[in-house]
Amino acid sequence: MRKRLTKNEKHQVLDILDELYPNARAELNFRNPFELLIATILSAQCTDVRVNKVTEEMFLELKVPMDYIDLGEEALENKIRSCGLSKSKSRNIIGACEKMLSKYDGRVPETIEELMELPGVGRKTANVVASNAFGIPAIAVDTHVFRVSNRIGLASSKNVEGTEKDLMKAIPRDRWTKAHHQMIFHGRRVCKARSPLCEDCLVSVLCLYYINGVGK
Repeated sequence: MRKRLTKNEKHQVLDILDELYPNARAELNFRNPFELLIATILSAQCTDVRVNKVTEEMFLELKVPMDYIDLGEEALENKIRSCGLSKSKSRNIIGACEKMLSKYDGRVPETIEELMELPGVGRKTANVVASNAFGIPAIAVDTHVFRVSNRIGLASSKNVEGTEKDLMKAIPRDRWTKAHHQMIFHGRRVCKARSPLCEDCLVSVLCLYYINGVGK
C-alpha cells in the first residue's frame, strides 16, 4: 500500500487544485498585518466565519496594539468569548501587543522566526501571517491541510512538523502559499473530516486514500 505520490502525480494534484480553486485565499477578513495577526490567534479551534463576526466590530474600535493593552485582558476576553479559549487568547493577544511595542515599535514583525517570539504565535500562525501579510512563501499546516495532504499522498507524516517538511519538498516554493489555501478550500468543501465526498472529488483518481479503498 503506497503512502506517497510520485513527483509527477503530486504535480498533477496541484494542477487539479489550481483548476478547482484558482482564486483560493485566506478567508479571515483583515486590512493590515496587525488585524491578520489578531484574527489568526482568534481562529485557533474556531471557524473563520465566527472570527470574522467578532472582528468586524472589534477592529473598528481596536486598531493598534496600545488599544488592546488599554482595554485590558478581562474586557478583551468578554469581546472574544464566542471564539472559545477566550481567557488564554486574551492573555496572548495582549502579550503579543506588549512585545510588539517594546521590541518592534508597535509593528508586526515580518519574519517567521520573529513572529514566533510573540505570545500565542506558533509556527502555523507565523506562517499564515508571513505569507498572507508579507508575501513570504510558507505552508501553514492546519487541520485541513494536514488531513488533505496526508490523505492524498502529498505528505506522509503523523505530525504537523513532518507534514510541513513533506509539503515543502513536494510543492514548488512559489506555489506554497496558494497550495496551502487550496488545500484548506478542498478540506472544507470536499475532503471533509467526516464523510468526505470522494465520489465527487476530481482528485480521487490520484488520491491514495481513495485508491487504497479507505474512502470507499
